[in-house]
Amino acid sequence: MPEKVVLAYSGGLDTSIIIPWLKENYAYDVIAMVGDVGQGDDIEAVVAKAYATGASQVVVEDLREEFLTGYVFPALKAGAVYEHKYLLGTSLARPVIAKHQVEVALREGATAVAHGCTGKGNDQVRFELAYQALAPELRVIAPWREWTLKSREDCLDYAEEHGVPVAASREKIHSRDRNLWHLSHEGGELEDAANAPLPSTWQLTCSPQDAPDREEQVTIGFDAGVPVSVNGLELDPVSLVELLNEVGGRNAIGRVDLVENRFVGIKSRGCYETPGGTLLITAHRELEALCLERDVTHFKQHIGLKYAELVYFGLWFAPLREALDAFVEATQKDVSGSVTLSLYKGNVSVVSRQSEHSLYRTDLSSFTMGDSYDQKDAAGFIRILGLPSRSRAQARKQTARSEVAQ
Repeated sequence: MPEKVVLAYSGGLDTSIIIPWLKENYAYDVIAMVGDVGQGDDIEAVVAKAYATGASQVVVEDLREEFLTGYVFPALKAGAVYEHKYLLGTSLARPVIAKHQVEVALREGATAVAHGCTGKGNDQVRFELAYQALAPELRVIAPWREWTLKSREDCLDYAEEHGVPVAASREKIHSRDRNLWHLSHEGGELEDAANAPLPSTWQLTCSPQDAPDREEQVTIGFDAGVPVSVNGLELDPVSLVELLNEVGGRNAIGRVDLVENRFVGIKSRGCYETPGGTLLITAHRELEALCLERDVTHFKQHIGLKYAELVYFGLWFAPLREALDAFVEATQKDVSGSVTLSLYKGNVSVVSRQSEHSLYRTDLSSFTMGDSYDQKDAAGFIRILGLPSRSRAQARKQTARSEVAQ
């Protein structure tokens, strides 16, 4: 019997031609694993296409809720944002897809896994580091690092030669990746960092010019750092993010144009739409401002940066990420409450923050003097803090006097 390989299959141009290529070059039985992370595809059509292209078996995994609760929400609680802007939509989806791909391979007795990532991008690292962490005995096949195809046109030629039906055309200029958290755009006019995105590039969000001429307010509720409600209505994770994507999208929220540093050392330019995610991370940050003590808040900012880097670099299944999660979880136990945001033509502002665990005290912060804070205490506090500065200043004066005396 031929050996089996499990391919992470999307139904796009690359993975569609990989099925016949694997059969032709490795004589494998190809199992296509379709991971639904909310990309919005017609799953039945994707399955039919995989079989028509030569797959011996197709496995569909509904990963939407696990993607959010096990990957997106932990990153949200950590405050993970890569290079100030990127909310890690693609980066967070890869490990959950790879995890289930490995599980299918082990369950079906496959000896190899395969992906359609190029040899220049980050995704090859994310998939393969996950494979190595979860099942290092599986062989990894990355066709883009082996075949002679060099371009999109080459892939289209290969598809035509092998009778592979593809919806892609030679006129399509963008490479896109979509899931519940975001939609990314690369290629076309975006390859020149001097070019503005075309109006047609954006898909999830309307332009600020076309957004409503009135503000819209939305209230997001959290329980221990996890979003649980919108406008007082409790929702499951998938419905909550889908609703916030609609709300943010119609108000032009969540557009990002970024020149980023890839893990492989290349600078790339992409545009990202994360409407619901932008609302969530803004609201979560504001709630933390109420509920977290100062030193925890400041140290957690460092954790968020490292967490984002680990996710972007494909190190989800790494001990450090797991250890950081333990720290983050400890910080979130009191991050419960609600935040109301005002949305207007691409702008997000905070209307209200409320929490039973709030550390904000009006008796301390008010300009009206109360008994809770004795202002005279500040004098000694400042004197102690200033001791190193005074000592340094006195030492400099003594040095200056000695130099003048000489």
